[in-house]
Amino acid sequence: MCASPTGLHRLSYLEWGERSNPRVVLCVHGLTRNACDFEVLAKALCGDYRVVAPDLPGRGESDWLPDPRQYAVPMYLADMVTLIARLDVEAVHWVGTSLGGLVGMALAALAKAPVRSMVLNDVGPVLGAPAITRIASFAGKAPDFDSVDAAVQYMRTVASTFGPHSDTEWRSLTEPMLRPKAGGGWRLHYDPAIAASSPAQGTASDIALWPMYDAIHCPTLVLRGADSDLLSSDTAQAMRGRGPKAEVVEFAGVGHAPTLMHEDQVGAVKAFLDRH
Repeated sequence: MCASPTGLHRLSYLEWGERSNPRVVLCVHGLTRNACDFEVLAKALCGDYRVVAPDLPGRGESDWLPDPRQYAVPMYLADMVTLIARLDVEAVHWVGTSLGGLVGMALAALAKAPVRSMVLNDVGPVLGAPAITRIASFAGKAPDFDSVDAAVQYMRTVASTFGPHSDTEWRSLTEPMLRPKAGGGWRLHYDPAIAASSPAQGTASDIALWPMYDAIHCPTLVLRGADSDLLSSDTAQAMRGRGPKAEVVEFAGVGHAPTLMHEDQVGAVKAFLDRH
């Protein structure tokens, strides 16, 4: 249970590995996604780490918030601090995709931050306007589908920037987001109001967050899809030279964002975590 100005809400999370393992990897998903995105990565890591992946409020099995204005980084940040306390650990290694990376940066920039190391998956201190516009075009919608196959086809379209995936992989990226609809069919399961306070609203220009990034001191790895429209190559290169002086790994043929389902992406994350 987490607290907000309007009351309490339930936060759901998935967990892999031994609960007694003090080496905890906290994986946080993107704007419209959920904890199931990290299943492949978690299974690769859970022999050495305790892996935890929350559903941010408004997604997955977590509660929807009564005030859409609460769907913002400060609320997510507070929820993650509550979750870390629930896990009863002093520090975590953070893996954040897109919005999950923004929340990680906000936490890691604080004094006494409990982030030991951080992986930023296709996100940084400058958010590209083209991606903001593209994400805004679908983030506030939760369409219905007559069949799972129709939902998979929709996901292939709106998430084409994820890069090439097999039919099985596209289905695994889609099915955890679906719930049965009254009267038959399926619906995408997230609160459409999550877009109300997201960076995707109210701007047609890049969003710069360099002061937050510069305040980070933990070891940091940046993963970038070589075709990303959210994290530019120039921004990724600048991240090498300031703040935590991040390592940067790019993946050809991928845009926003790498799904961390493929061997090269999983291997890059695991190698970084093992070093830190």
